[in-house]
Amino acid sequence: MGKNLVIVESPAKSKTIEKYLGKDYKVVSSKGHIRDLATTGKYGLGVDIENNFEPSYTFISGKKKLVNELKKEAKAANKVYLATDPDREGEAISWHLKEALGIQEKDYDRVLFHEITHDKVLEAFQEPRKIDYDLVKSQETRRILDRIIGFRLSKLMQSKTGGKSAGRVQSVALKLIVDREREIQAFVPEEYWTITSIFENFEAELFEYQNKKLEIHNEEEADLILSKLTDTYHLVKVEEKLKNKKSKPPFITSTLQQEASTKLGFPAKKTMSIAQKLYEGIDLGSETVGLITYMRTDSIRLSDEFIKSGKDFIQKNYGKEYIGYQKQDKKKENVQDAHEAIRPTSILRTPESVKSYLSNDEYKLYRIIFYRALASIMADAKVNQTTVVFNNQDYLFKTTGQVLVFDGYLKIYADYESSEDKVLPEFKEKEYITDQVEKKQHFTNPPARYTEAKLIQEMEKLGIGRPSTYATIISNIRDRGYVNVEDKKFIPTDIGFEVTDKLQEFFSDIINVEYTANMETDLDKIASHDANNITVLSEFYQKFDPILQKAFGEMEKAKPQETGESCPECGNPLVIRKGRYGEFTACSNYPECKYIKKEPKEVKEIMPCPICKTGMIVEKKTKKGKVFFGCNNYPKCKVATWDMPTGEVCPECGSLLTEKNHKVKCSNLECKYEK
Repeated sequence: MGKNLVIVESPAKSKTIEKYLGKDYKVVSSKGHIRDLATTGKYGLGVDIENNFEPSYTFISGKKKLVNELKKEAKAANKVYLATDPDREGEAISWHLKEALGIQEKDYDRVLFHEITHDKVLEAFQEPRKIDYDLVKSQETRRILDRIIGFRLSKLMQSKTGGKSAGRVQSVALKLIVDREREIQAFVPEEYWTITSIFENFEAELFEYQNKKLEIHNEEEADLILSKLTDTYHLVKVEEKLKNKKSKPPFITSTLQQEASTKLGFPAKKTMSIAQKLYEGIDLGSETVGLITYMRTDSIRLSDEFIKSGKDFIQKNYGKEYIGYQKQDKKKENVQDAHEAIRPTSILRTPESVKSYLSNDEYKLYRIIFYRALASIMADAKVNQTTVVFNNQDYLFKTTGQVLVFDGYLKIYADYESSEDKVLPEFKEKEYITDQVEKKQHFTNPPARYTEAKLIQEMEKLGIGRPSTYATIISNIRDRGYVNVEDKKFIPTDIGFEVTDKLQEFFSDIINVEYTANMETDLDKIASHDANNITVLSEFYQKFDPILQKAFGEMEKAKPQETGESCPECGNPLVIRKGRYGEFTACSNYPECKYIKKEPKEVKEIMPCPICKTGMIVEKKTKKGKVFFGCNNYPKCKVATWDMPTGEVCPECGSLLTEKNHKVKCSNLECKYEK
């Protein structure tokens, strides 16, 4: 009998898991997805719409050899364990592996690793199950929807606008940014004034007049109030309240991305990449182990095991009074909530104890995950808040202060939250004399542009997309040139406005928050066997296709931008057009006039050529855009190399010396000289 074969997604965790399982198991990696929708059939969708949206799958480029190797391994194995990631995407990968490798139902089991630690991996094999086909159908439905909308709308945008693509969630995210920018453009600032009385060791601000909230609209109103005030302020109220400051729940995918963005300055894509490494396993010298639980989750639930070990840790290190309680997850139950929150796999692996094994960024992310999870089961901080009110001619002034009387969870989480003491003096007198009264002009501010963190927060609140897809969505709208980023804020480009406006002109019933959120709900229902995938796809397509056909026929094509120059051949204006290789300048009278302006190529000179001594080594590109270095005296001088030249010649053969990865060696492959 052969060994048991375990197939995981990532090569990084295959060796770790194989060590845990022992000699009777062989662990290999599928390196992610092995199949995707083909680009054949009508519109290249890889989906037979007329035949109940039957998908056609093909192997991902470069994966055929790997699949053949996996097929041999599976055939020789005693049993196959499909151990891809514990979410819908992972479930779909397991199904694709089963189908592509020809594995019979009786010959496999599905196991789920929520954390890559010795005990949890062994436990997973005690609770195997079969593939959940409802999860697979949900993922497949999402992929088909995204393919239909992405391919068809992208084709429309490419033919009618300067845009490159559109998407089911991507275009809604872009619309949020565009709508916010239009709010900012339409915003009219309103003037208002404040009046502050300054005393010896505190300040008080005017807030009320004769039991009504006071609004001061201009300087004349401010001056009128100042003319009525005296120097003497009568103390009318001192109120002290002990308030609890509660810790936040442990991280889920979206909150991790938000906090890593605001507190650590990490883009969402970087955060998820680092979190993946922390989950898959870090070499700690004596062992390789996953430091955090699975990082794609919507649940704030923590295991009883972690809560117990966490409370023991808190009592031992900080005292019994610092032990709190676990926050309850009030989210509706769905497939993603099957996972715990993101937490450390062991409370004993403190960030400080593993710091030397981590990169600086890995340490920063692990530290915030560790202390956020621990803080969530710690006691509330307690703040003594004081409010003091003064009366001056029926005008009420207020000052507030607070003192932290018990740090609670802030004992470990203060680095990530602001909690500053503002101490007020003791108020015993009945009257106080002001040093001066200050009036200040202000203007209301427009809504703030979205940062990456705020956009993720808004998308989660509105229920569009999945937290695991936010990083890709944000990358797409940036890479397509739909937004620029200034001061970490998204500003839509002209093309971003154009694409959004064209889509809203025809697809406002589909490319909107409500429809997209409802579609997410339908996908959840498919996963929980409460909706039929074919019905969901049919209802969508019956709505989408007629609008699409109308848009192809009626949507006005955007006029190309004129350069201000005239065509030297026919006199018509020159315009900027887009082609396969980027923008170019051509005649607006095409196809009658086929003039294309030849732009002078920028040549990046590197150094004088040490071989021919008369030419220059310049940066060149192959037809496919790959950079290499060669002499501009070609073909007289045939110097050419992929690596950066040093400007020196090889002392052994006289060829060019180049540098790569801090190593200097000869560019002549037959010469083995290395400096």
